[in-house]
Amino acid sequence: MSEQRARPARTSRSTRSSAGGQHVKGAEEAAERACQSLNKLIIHRTEGVCAVIRNDDGWHVDVEVLELARIPDTTSLLAIYEVDLDEGGSLLQYRRVRRYRRGQADT
Repeated sequence: MSEQRARPARTSRSTRSSAGGQHVKGAEEAAERACQSLNKLIIHRTEGVCAVIRNDDGWHVDVEVLELARIPDTTSLLAIYEVDLDEGGSLLQYRRVRRYRRGQADT
C-alpha cells in the first residue's frame, strides 16, 4: 500500500489572480483597480493616485482620498491610503497611513 500525501495548497501568482487568470497590464490599470476597490469599501471619494509600485506579488498603490470637504477647500481633510493588489488586480489589503489638510505643505 503506497502512502499518499495531501498536496499543499498552491499559492502561486496564477492562483491568486482574478477570474480567468487575467493580469493587470500596467501601472494605469493597477491605479484604476485600486481606486475602484477602495470606493467599494469606504464612503469617501478618491481624489487621485500618488504612487504605483510593481512588486513580486502584484501592485502597491497610494491613493489620495477626500475624507472631509470644508469651505474654503484648502481646509478640507485628505488622506493617503495604501492599497495592495494581486497580479490580477484583486484587493489584498488596504490601510490609511496619513491624514492632512489640503493646504498643508509636505514636511
